[in-house]
Amino acid sequence: MSDVIGQPAGAQPPDLVKDTTAATFRQDVLTESTRQPVLVDFWAPWCGPCKQLDPILKKVVQAAAGKVKLVKMNIDEHPQIAGQLGIKSIPAVVAFQRGQPVDGFAGALPESQVKGFVERLIGPISGAADELIAQAEEALAAKQIEAALEGFHAALEIEPQNPKAIAGLARSLLEAGDIEGAKALLAEVPVTPQDGPELVAARAALALAEQAAEVGAFGPLEEKVKANPLDHQARFDLAVAYNAGGKREEAADALLEIIRRDRTWNDDGARKQLLQFFEAWGPVEPDTIAARRKLSGLLFS
Repeated sequence: MSDVIGQPAGAQPPDLVKDTTAATFRQDVLTESTRQPVLVDFWAPWCGPCKQLDPILKKVVQAAAGKVKLVKMNIDEHPQIAGQLGIKSIPAVVAFQRGQPVDGFAGALPESQVKGFVERLIGPISGAADELIAQAEEALAAKQIEAALEGFHAALEIEPQNPKAIAGLARSLLEAGDIEGAKALLAEVPVTPQDGPELVAARAALALAEQAAEVGAFGPLEEKVKANPLDHQARFDLAVAYNAGGKREEAADALLEIIRRDRTWNDDGARKQLLQFFEAWGPVEPDTIAARRKLSGLLFS
């Protein structure tokens, strides 16, 4: 994937990132910072942490869409300015505004902290990827699957590791019936304790889609439950099928009925499945809130 649509990976829009020297520092930094903040990245070719920080800085500056610029200074070739600013270790980043240094940090900070540093200078960053994701989410909610797929793909062209875009694309693929595509996409993203709710929901939705593919349509399952209300497995499978068909309330009620009849069935399987529904639907969705209230009423009555 490229970092910017229409540009090769690693390319930057003109003038947002440039190298400077001791001779051009005044024009590139002091004069330029009267128009917008300028970040000066003091680095050296031998510096490992500098190489880690470089793509993060460029990504955040790109997302700021011209509200801030990045100037890079190789201290091996041009040590004078770093010495004048008292810089003892690299990487070091100093922000200039109106011709004066106003803030800075040292070390290879994670992207969230670099973004926070820049936002203190220019306010919240809402990049093109965020706008594309928001539009794709609206399309997905409206069942406009092709538009959603295009939107999430476009966002990933800008930010290939954006978890919201990855999760949204996976959910769109599931809506399109491409379970294997969603599975392959999510397999590329390692599971970590820091995963946000979007990735958690996408993985839960994938697991549910795989379950639904095994249980089949809900018509025959309804007949099985009608014939034998104590067939908890059939009711469980019916809940999975209902969920796959978008019948969330019916899906939750089927599992709640199992819990009401036998809380211990299948090692608390009905409650565990309901919690997976909640993960896939999202914690603040009305269907989740309503079903969670019913569950609490059963468990604590």
